[in-house]
Order: sequence, then C-alpha cells, then structure tokens
Amino acid sequence: MSVEVYLADLRATHKNNIFSKIRRLLKSIGLEHGVDKGALTGIKLHFGEEGNASFIRPILVRPVAEMVAACGGKPFVTDTNTLYVGSRSDAVSHLETAARHGFDLNVLGAPVLIADGLRGNSTRTVEVGLRHFETVKIAAEIVNADTLVVLTHFKGHGLTGFGGALKNLGMGCAGREGKLAQHSNLGPKVVRKRCVGCGHCREWCPVGAITLDPESGKAKISDEICIGCGECIVVCPQKAVNIRWNQTIPAFQEKMVEHAYGACKNKRERCFFINFVLQVSPACDCYGHNDMPIVADIGLLAATDPVALDQACADLVLAAPGMPGSALGDDLEPGTDKFRRIYPGVDWQWQLAYAEEIGLGTRKYELRRI
Repeated sequence: MSVEVYLADLRATHKNNIFSKIRRLLKSIGLEHGVDKGALTGIKLHFGEEGNASFIRPILVRPVAEMVAACGGKPFVTDTNTLYVGSRSDAVSHLETAARHGFDLNVLGAPVLIADGLRGNSTRTVEVGLRHFETVKIAAEIVNADTLVVLTHFKGHGLTGFGGALKNLGMGCAGREGKLAQHSNLGPKVVRKRCVGCGHCREWCPVGAITLDPESGKAKISDEICIGCGECIVVCPQKAVNIRWNQTIPAFQEKMVEHAYGACKNKRERCFFINFVLQVSPACDCYGHNDMPIVADIGLLAATDPVALDQACADLVLAAPGMPGSALGDDLEPGTDKFRRIYPGVDWQWQLAYAEEIGLGTRKYELRRI
C-alpha cells in the first residue's frame, strides 16, 4: 500500500510564497492532529557546521514553530552533539554555532536546546529488538518530546549516498554512545600510493588514530584507536582513504535505521517530516564547507512516512539533469544515479530497503503537488 508524499515547488506569488507553502505542507500531513494542547514539540534539524552554508535557513523554520504554537503546542528547535570534534561537539559550542547561523528565539519563534545535553551523554535507552541492537541510545529530549517535526536538508552523504529524513532521525537523534555504536563497524584504510603525507586526515581525526609513518611519511590508521567515524575518508584531498568494503556500509546503514526506529518509537503517529530539496550539496552539512549543488533546487516534500519521503526525494534528484560544473563531472543526464556517481561504493537504497523491512515505512508512494 502506498502513502502520500506532498510536493511544493518553488514557484511563488505574493499570495503563495514559500512560507505559505510550508504551512500547507504541514496541514496536508495532518500536523494539527499530532499536536495536543501543551504538547512539547521538538523541531529537529541540523544547525550546520561552522563554515557550512547549505543548512536550512532559520527563517524557513519559523512558520513551522508558528504552526505548532497555533495548534496549541510548545515548540522547541533542537539537534544533538556530534561524535567528531568540531563546532558542535558540546552543547556550549553547539549553541554558539547555532546562534551565529541565525538560530535563536527572535528568528525562530521558539527556543533552541541541545537534545543530548552538555556533552552528548544525556540519553534514554529505547528497546527495539532488531538485527543489530536490542536497545539503542537516543537523546533524552527527543524521547521526552510529545511530538516531533523533522526538517531535513536533503543532500549527498559519504556513508549513506544521500542524507535524508532517515539519517536525520537515526544519526541526528542518537546520543554520542548511539552514534559511536552505529560507526563501530567502519574501518578505513590508507591507499599508500595515493597518500602524499599532507597530514590533513591526522588533523581532522577526533581521537588521534592517525599518525604519519616516520620512514615513508604516509598516513597510518590505528585499528585499536579508530572509532570508525569515517571523517578522514571525505576530508582527504588525495582521496587516499577508503572504507574496507567488507559489508561495512550496509551494516552502518542498518544500524542507523535501527536508531531511527528507536527515535520515533514512542510517538510514531506524532512524527512529521519535511525534506528541503534545496541546494543539494554532494556532502553532509557536518563539514565546514559546502560544494556547489549537484542539481537545481527542486522544492519541499512532506510526509508522515520517512521512508516514502526519502524515496520520493531520491527519485526526483535522479530524474533531474545534473548541474554543470558540479561534483558530477560530465555525467549530467536526467536519470543518472547521482549519488552512486559521487559515491560509487555506496548503495543508498540499502537504508530504504531495511527501513521498509523493519516496518518503519514503505517505499511505495503517490506524489501529490500542492
């Protein structure tokens, strides 16, 4: 059985702009039925790493907060701390970064809080009983929220092909322990003939697992210290760090999806999703930069089913012509698998198939334009 996914394109008039379209999307997916009077409603998004500019603009979050409030709820805007060391790895730095990016009460119409506490260890244990985990560690205030509205910048990602609602739920709602559990099977390796010993990966590594060999000058990764976060893979300018492709990517995606299952388990009927298919950058907003988009802006899509929503967004990106000059190179024809083009070793469909298998949603959808 298919579910409805709603699409709002970016055509606008003075009576029908992007803000009114966001409200119509939320109405279409029944937000008012999931927000009771006084309901503490988390608006989950990504504030963007320092130096990144492709995250969802805070002024686009305000109509969501206003509509939650109009339904009688109490909205708050939230995210969790990162596994790696950066501008969002503790709540103080995270809130400072969010404020610099425009996420504050005056702009949003809702307060900002970090869902997993000061150091990322404020979590709740959620029973899931799935293939990899019996229980998962989810940020405390995600579990405590009565309702969840998940706003996601849809873009590429080095471990999942694309980052959509499932990643925002699974990785984005996990505490630090949950994030580490998801990454624990990833073991990157250095391709020595490509490595030039620049040390960039060593500087980026959050746990000091990378050293430069004193004889060859090449990078070395300690399997004993490495936490499998995968950051070195993307930051290497020579593309000299690869994942060992021994089923690690499928396992990572399954673990992420199991955390997504746990993040909304106690409120599945009160979870609502909007994907912003705008400025579709080839990599995650966790990086301190963003490359040019791989396709032109498509619009905003909304659903109560994160699986159908991500499937619809991926289909639209694949169907669109590629952006000249982007990371796609010369392979710009409509229908090209753009995520496999950028990350040839990553099967992005695995996350969708597994999410459907465990009952988190369906890949079958009907696209309705509003």
